[in-house]
Amino acid sequence: MDDATVIEIPTAAGPARAHVRVPDAPRGALVLGHGAGGGVGARDLVAAGGVALARGMALALVEQPYRVAGRRAPPRAPRLDEAWTAVVAHLVATDLGGVPLVTGGRSSGARVACRTAAATGSAGVLCLAFPVRPPARAGATPRPDRIPELDGVTVPVLVVQGERDPFGMPPPAPGRTVARIAGDHALSSDVVALRAAVDAWLAALLGEAPAG
Repeated sequence: MDDATVIEIPTAAGPARAHVRVPDAPRGALVLGHGAGGGVGARDLVAAGGVALARGMALALVEQPYRVAGRRAPPRAPRLDEAWTAVVAHLVATDLGGVPLVTGGRSSGARVACRTAAATGSAGVLCLAFPVRPPARAGATPRPDRIPELDGVTVPVLVVQGERDPFGMPPPAPGRTVARIAGDHALSSDVVALRAAVDAWLAALLGEAPAG
């Protein structure tokens, strides 16, 4: 993303930052958010973003305000969702308007995109390593899963999930494709399979032929 345009976007939680690349006559736009303690340089985010760019889509990788401020621990979900919705609205009103919008992210960022899909006007949601349920500690009561967040999305969803992800494997459902690939929550073991799954899904969403 060295050649991206970096935009600071005000939100109620403080400034967010978007790393934006817009090709000539984009066919669509992909906006991705990072995981809870990570950044936009995560290998799976970069790989998925590269697929979108190769398909002629615009791309924005978004840093939430807490990460811009140098904090690793995210705020509660309503604050994340509010900031994300504000960032996407700004991008659609400026750099990414007038084309089909796909939102998504890895782990926590995927959850945010699911919860806000309707508010952002997304045509599809891309989830990388969706955290179904935190791994249970020995002797502790398992926490509720987050499947309702996936079920609440009414547009097409792709989940790319590592087969050994300790956060679990979401089930496929009508409108929801689950691509199981080698690896764990980092999704760094089989980037080729990740790219192929994302490309095939984006192609179908945009009514185009998959690559190769």
